[in-house]
Amino acid sequence: MSTIIQVAYLIAAFFFAFGLKMMSSPSTARRGNLFSALGMLLTIVVTLLHQEIVQYQWILVGMVLGLLLGTIAAVRVPLTSMPELVAVFNGLGGLASLLVGWEAYNQQQHQLSWFLATTISLTILIGGLTFSGSMLAWAKLKGVKFKALELSQPLRFSGQQILNTLFLIGILILGISFSFEPQRNQLLLLGLIGGALLLGLTVVMPIGGADMPIVISLLNSYSGLAACTVGFVMLNNILIVAGALVGASGLILTNIMCKAMNRSLANVLFSGFGAVIDTAIGEKADQGEVRPVNTADAYLILEAASSVLIVPGYGMAVAQAQHSVRELGELLEANGAEVKYAIHPVAGRMPGHMNVLLAEANVSYDVLVEPEDVNPIMETVDVCMVIGANDVVNPDAKENEGSPIYGMPIIEVDRAKTVFVLKRSMASGFAGIQNPLFFKSNTRMLFGDAKESVSSVVAEFK
Repeated sequence: MSTIIQVAYLIAAFFFAFGLKMMSSPSTARRGNLFSALGMLLTIVVTLLHQEIVQYQWILVGMVLGLLLGTIAAVRVPLTSMPELVAVFNGLGGLASLLVGWEAYNQQQHQLSWFLATTISLTILIGGLTFSGSMLAWAKLKGVKFKALELSQPLRFSGQQILNTLFLIGILILGISFSFEPQRNQLLLLGLIGGALLLGLTVVMPIGGADMPIVISLLNSYSGLAACTVGFVMLNNILIVAGALVGASGLILTNIMCKAMNRSLANVLFSGFGAVIDTAIGEKADQGEVRPVNTADAYLILEAASSVLIVPGYGMAVAQAQHSVRELGELLEANGAEVKYAIHPVAGRMPGHMNVLLAEANVSYDVLVEPEDVNPIMETVDVCMVIGANDVVNPDAKENEGSPIYGMPIIEVDRAKTVFVLKRSMASGFAGIQNPLFFKSNTRMLFGDAKESVSSVVAEFK
């Protein structure tokens, strides 16, 4: 029986690895997700058969509740709220690891080895940090306000970095002390739990909204590492493998996000990006004149274009305009124009946010391009349509050394022949930084709801 169990775990591990590989490409991501789900199903079934569980009713209750909640989330949660949902999932994964580690201590308190006590302390530290940090990330993404305190803004104070460092050292000392004498140190364990939860809050607190894609990737990695340490606590090989895969893939994705913003991970964690609010807000007249355009004139310009580049952003998700955008793209192609979609890695509020939106609208993967593919030929593009994007097309990233986003690679739409910017207003993006693109001589502002604006242009074509 033991051999069959290990073989089943090996097959499940293959499903995890193969599914993860398939998720690296948009065209195979859905099948990759299915392979990973099958691997998890096999793991659950085999584990339940392997462990001599006398009463299954509570496990069945948990599975039914999880199935119901997952189905409701899949059906009811809009794509605009997907980053918040991912943050919650990361947090629940960390909380589950913390509770398993705590229960393992309670069951084996008087026979804990040094190794097992160390893995329990690591599980609680990483799990608690992940849970509280993810909940705060959810609050930041949701725009929650606590009295006069706006959580979406970076929350900083003098000496914060030094305090966090000392706090982390203190927690590590607690963990080491607990590991050496776990039988008599239950209070130290409780202190470790409280410290881990508090550390998650203090780490995420100074991070601004613009860095949320990086934070979500990092917390996802933490949840995987917490699951991996649980595997050592439970002596479960498949949990170690699955947790290590999630942890490693999360770190790789975090690195990709950092490169996309031209920033180091330390800079993200300690600088509080977004804390510097552009003083030019409210001084729009000094930057130039805004040139509005109506849908009829926009249609005439698009109808004559031979190349159109569409740049989606979070505003497209808010307006749920992806289906209208796809329809417009098809009409432009039928009119003889070459249509591409430029996707910035950090557009939206989580990694791959725009890719998910366009995939939902069945936009072909062949027409999705990255900034480095289109920036060299931007001068040849007749029209760039910026739909709800802001910080990822901000020319200050390459022109203004005083800007907090200076040096960040962007989609250089300002070099196109004509730029349409679809926005509800002149408000700044999630990073709180004004965008000089709106005042460029080749930019036309199409104000209003993005879905209604695009639908109006589609109606003009029809």
